[in-house]
Parts: sequence; structure tokens; C-alpha cells
Amino acid sequence: MTSATDSQAKDAPAEETPVPAGNIGAGATAEDARAVAEAARESGWDRPSFAKGLYLGSFDLDLVHPWPAADPASVQKGEEFMARLTDFARTMSGRVIERDAKIPDEYIKDLADLGVFGMKIPEEYGGLGLSLVYYGRALALLGSVHPSLGALISAHQSIGVPEPVKVFGTPEQKREYLPRCAGGAVTAFLLTEPDVGSDPARLGSTATPTDDGEAYLLDGVKLWTTNGVIAELVVVMAVVPAHTDQDGTRHKRGISAFVVEMDSPGITVENRNAFMGLRGIENGVTRFHQVRVPAANRLGREGQGLKIALTTLNTGRLALPALCVASGRWSLKIAREWSNARTQWGRPVGEHEAVGKKIAFIAASAFALDAVFELSAELADAGQKDVRIEAALAKLWATEISCRIADELVQIRGGRGFETAESLAARGERAVPAEQQLRDLRINRIFEGSSEIMRLLIAREAVDAHLAAAGDLASLDASLADKAKAAVGASGFYAKWLPKLVAGAGMDPRSYGEFGRLAKHLRFVERSSRRLARQTFYGMGRWQAKLERKQAFLGRVVDIGAELFAMTACCSRAEMLLKTSPGKAASAYELADAYCEQARVRVDEYFDQLWRNTDDADQALTRKVLAGDYEWLEAGVLDQSEGTGPWIADASPGASTKDDLHRRYR
Repeated sequence: MTSATDSQAKDAPAEETPVPAGNIGAGATAEDARAVAEAARESGWDRPSFAKGLYLGSFDLDLVHPWPAADPASVQKGEEFMARLTDFARTMSGRVIERDAKIPDEYIKDLADLGVFGMKIPEEYGGLGLSLVYYGRALALLGSVHPSLGALISAHQSIGVPEPVKVFGTPEQKREYLPRCAGGAVTAFLLTEPDVGSDPARLGSTATPTDDGEAYLLDGVKLWTTNGVIAELVVVMAVVPAHTDQDGTRHKRGISAFVVEMDSPGITVENRNAFMGLRGIENGVTRFHQVRVPAANRLGREGQGLKIALTTLNTGRLALPALCVASGRWSLKIAREWSNARTQWGRPVGEHEAVGKKIAFIAASAFALDAVFELSAELADAGQKDVRIEAALAKLWATEISCRIADELVQIRGGRGFETAESLAARGERAVPAEQQLRDLRINRIFEGSSEIMRLLIAREAVDAHLAAAGDLASLDASLADKAKAAVGASGFYAKWLPKLVAGAGMDPRSYGEFGRLAKHLRFVERSSRRLARQTFYGMGRWQAKLERKQAFLGRVVDIGAELFAMTACCSRAEMLLKTSPGKAASAYELADAYCEQARVRVDEYFDQLWRNTDDADQALTRKVLAGDYEWLEAGVLDQSEGTGPWIADASPGASTKDDLHRRYR
């Protein structure tokens, strides 16, 4: 991002302000939530997007290949830093963090001295000014020591104070906060609340302007505040009520973003939360009661908070794929070593096909993880493409496939995969934390947008052109007359667009010949891109305004695009390594080929499931489950979480309805 955001934050005309539509607060309806999300969404596409094209049937390989070339000075600076960081990382112990459920203070101090807390902060503000590529590589390295280190740094720098201040802050705010952040002042990002997860329209925290307009009074509770327990500074999202300035300017109710000093009176940090994984993270509940926040601490304009949050997450999400890269590499190393050393039935276990299939999956997927992250980060660094969808796809796909890798590693190691590293070491075996990795990775499918929410966000962007063309056809509230008028306009768009989906380069066996054995996979991607666009069009035609409710269908559409993006990244990376690292070229081509072959099977399955599935039946079953029709199935178990003691669900003899069931405390 450039300094153009300085003027954007201060002097943009009022009509450019993203005005939240609909009600915000506990009483927000589904329509309100949709309106708030749409108002905050960055709807313009001023730069090309490779991934957006994939969903529209346009496979423009030139947007991602040749592989984006990094600035040599940036590479040298990044390599020098990585060498220093690697030396220090060898002195840290992930087992200590896991045992004590805490990152030692001296680790944090030494990381600050190395400049780790300012990796992405420009040098003029005391940071290192590293590229996203090297920032991600640093996260991967630290995450290989213990994922809590990666969470500490990414929560601080990817979504904490540095990123929104760098992008949306005024010159004064940058001079005030960025040097502190670069120097080691830990920060956090506070959006989630006890009753509000992915639906910001229901946000309950408020920031009420004082009568003199000099400050806001912040009230509310924020949950799962990673780094919040030890943070000096935080970014808080809160609702500013409708009000009138002293000069008579009327402001609508909306979500705004504030930088808050954590030593301010009225702030209480409660309950350092504990989780199934990431035992070293400092995560808690933060309560604000009449906390005075100077008006100068507001980021951007009033009502711009949700846009700031979403923009911050666009590139911030690339931190998670970087951490997944580390897990993929480590899993491959452990799987290879163990499968060679462990013998069963006269042969190393890796030579048995059942285990070999898992090793092949891990190896191919580890290469793909590396390719997807590096390509997405290089594109973001270059700044010439819009990487909103690429970053979201990288986050979704990487977090999902890394969990599969970790699960397969546990299976390969058998009982030793299920046993803790501490227990293994206590009885004299190598302390391999396979089960810990499974626990630590699981949160990544929830962090910074759950997989389900990510699919909906990506789907919204993927079908944007259809929604724009359809107009009132895609509106549940439009009249029949409006829909008829919209149909005329839509027919013009589709008359030009649909013929382009009939044929393409993927049908020419000579296409992409420079990729050698990988050319066939790129032809598959091109054909599948057009097929995906056609299937999305069929879905739009079938369900029209109700398409947004077909979340399973849209999820499969997104997953197909994710695999096509990963296949493209693998092919492009293999070709790049052929030119830059000839010694790796042959094996890179083999890994890319293997991943693409595996991915093609999954893509075909997703296409098949678009129309052959149990979605409607599952929805009907779900409604009955929620209504309690099958509550009898829950009988005979203890639930220690309810009340003050265990209860047993029991059914009367011959019970046939939910009214015959009761719970009895004993």
C-alpha cells in the first residue's frame, strides 16, 4: 500500500465514505447483516485478478506466469534477516513453550531486538520493511519452533495495530504508533464478541462521542483477543451511535476502528483462555467500561471500521498459509524418516502401498503449499494485481489441506503419532510432536474467517459479475415487473459472455507446450475454468435470488477454484525453478505433476457433487434435528457441561415423540 491512504483517511469526500446500511446491533436481521457486509465490501476491481477470472471462465495465465520477479535488493535484505533469525531460532525450545503453556519473556525480548515485531513496518518508522514473501518465510521458521510464536507475530503484525495504521493511518498516527510496534510493543486486533463472530452487524461494543467531540467513551466486551493479555496497543472495532457534531454535521450509526492504549483506565483483561492447541498464545477476554479514547485515535472516518477490518484481513490472511507451509515441510521430513526406519512384515512401512499413498499425498501437498503461498505473496508484493481472492483462496485451501497432512502423519506413526512428545521422550524415544501439530493446526480453519465463511466470501466475489448482470433477478424483494426488466438486461450480458465458454486453449493439445509434461494439467485447468463458469451460470439460472442460500453448492464452486489455483501455482513454480534452480527442476516437475494428478481427481469429484448430492435431504434432516425430533438418540450419555452435575437423558418405554423425553439430574 502507498501513502495515498494518508489523504484517503483524512480528506476523502463524504460521498466516498462507506455508509453502513441497515440496523447494527443485537436486533440486526439477516437483511441488515447483508447490507452491512455489502457496504464494507470493496466492490471495485481496478486491477486484474487471476483468481476472479478462474471463476468466470477466463484462464489468463499471463497474470501469474512467468513467476513474479522480486526486487534483488529486497531479496538480499530478506536473506540476510533470515540468516540471523535462523541462528536465533535454533536457541529456542518449542518443548519449553508447550510444557509451560507460555512463550518465555526472554524469547519475546530477543525477537523484538532482532526486529521481528517490525518485519512489515517500513524502515522510515523503525521497521525492517521486509516483503510479504520474507515475512511469511520468517513466520514459517518461527512456527516450526512452536506455532504459538507464529500466532504471536501474525496477530501483532498481520492484523494488529501495524497493518491498519500503515494502510489507513494519518501521518501523525504512523509516527506515533509504528515505531513503538516495530520496537516490540505487542498489539492485537479486537473484533469478536461473546455473541458476535462472523456477523459484525450484531456488534455490541459502542464508542460514544463526548459532548466536546474530543474523545469517545468505549464500552463492551471482546472475546478471544489473541495477544490481548500482554498487548500494549490494540485496534478495537466498536459501533459509534448516530450523533450530531458541534458544527451540526449529522453522522449515521456505524462501525469504527480505534487504536486503544491498554493501560487506559476502565480496561479489564479477564481469563487467559486455554485451548486444545497453541498452548503458548496469550488470549483472553477484554472488557471496556467508559474507556476514554481520544478522537485522534480513530482510524479512518466514522463508519469505515468494517472496511478497515476487511482490508487488513486481505493480506493478513497470507500469514496462515505461511505457517501451513512449515507444517507441510516438517510433516514430510518426519514421514520420510519414520517410514524408512520403521519395519513391518519384513519391509520399511513406507514401501507398503497403504502408507506410500499417504507419503505421496504429503509430499505433493507440501510442494503445493509452498507454491500457493509464494505465488500469492509475490503477487501481493508486486502490487500490480488484485489479490483479494488469491489471498482468501490461499488461506482456505492451505488451512484445510495442512490439517489433512497432519492427520495422515499421525496415522503413519500409529500409536507414536497419538502419544505426546513429552511421553515419548520420557521413555527414551525421539520426541516427535505429531499429535501436537494436529491440535495446533486445527484453529487455522477458524482463525481470520472460518472455512465456511471464507467459502461464502469467495463465492460472493466469484458470482459478482452474475449478480451485477442479473440485477433484480438476484433480489428476493424485487417485484415481478422489476425481475422482468432485469431479465432483459441480463440476457444482453450472457449473450456476449456464454459463447466464450464454449471453446478455449485447453482444447488444443499444443497449448502451454513450454511446460512440457505439465502442459496437460494447465489445459485441464483452462477447460475446468470454463466448465466452472458454466456450472455457476446454471446455478444462477436455477436458483436466482436463492443462490446465496445454496451454501453447499457455492462451497463446491469455491473448492474447485481453489484446486485450479493450486495446480496453476505448482506448474508455474516448477517452471520457475527450472530456470533459477536447475538442480531442483526435475524433482519440482515430479512433485507438481503428482499434485496436479491428485487434484484432478478431487476436482472431478467436486464437479460431480455440484448436482449429485444429498443437500436437500440433509437440510430437511437438519431441521428435524434442531426441532428435537431425534432427541431420543441422545439418551444414555452423561453431559458434565450442564448444570452443577451430570445428567442422563432417558426415554420412557415406548416413547415416540420428543415430549416423552426428559432430562433428570442425579
